[in-house]
Amino acid sequence: MQSFGVLIGRAFLYVLFIVGVAQLITLEGYSQLSESTYNEVSLTEKMQDLFGFLSCVFFLVAARMSTELRPIAVMLAALTGMMFIRESDSFLDHNVFDGAWQALVSVVIVATIVFLKKKTQPIKPSIVEYARLPSAGVLLSGILVTFVFSRLFGRRSFWEAVMGDNYVRVVKNIVEEGTELMGYALILIAAIELVLHVFVKNKREQA
Repeated sequence: MQSFGVLIGRAFLYVLFIVGVAQLITLEGYSQLSESTYNEVSLTEKMQDLFGFLSCVFFLVAARMSTELRPIAVMLAALTGMMFIRESDSFLDHNVFDGAWQALVSVVIVATIVFLKKKTQPIKPSIVEYARLPSAGVLLSGILVTFVFSRLFGRRSFWEAVMGDNYVRVVKNIVEEGTELMGYALILIAAIELVLHVFVKNKREQA
């Protein structure tokens, strides 16, 4: 059991992290003013790529550190890896070949299935064990924000209805992409929390 001070300290760091994310989202607006687009080359989109990539790396680290949680950690690494690939679709289509991101996602899915089939660790107990951890709740929140809330709240029809003739696409983009980045930030926090949990558990078992 970690001390109250450690928990408060981590919570404070996460607050600072989210504040930093919010501030970074506003940078394009403050710097480009009415010329802001919040498109695929914006800082907000690039941070989505970065957070997806880092989440994948942290889940892979957790998989390497924990035999018990390895199956679920590998699956989460695959999920966040595919999210990173999907966010990079424009770059891949223009610099590799059209449809490259679909091919890479397929490769990740097949590789994950082959890896899990070759491993002796049962998958269900790993999932159940992970579901008991705080990381799982944060991860679920991040997934819901990224794939459900941001999509529904960022619907063009809604913003056209609200803004009428004064509809400005960049406003919709800011809301949708900013909310999506918040979801990515939560997923990254979940990945970090899993690594910390495994690290503390391993340290306790070695003591």
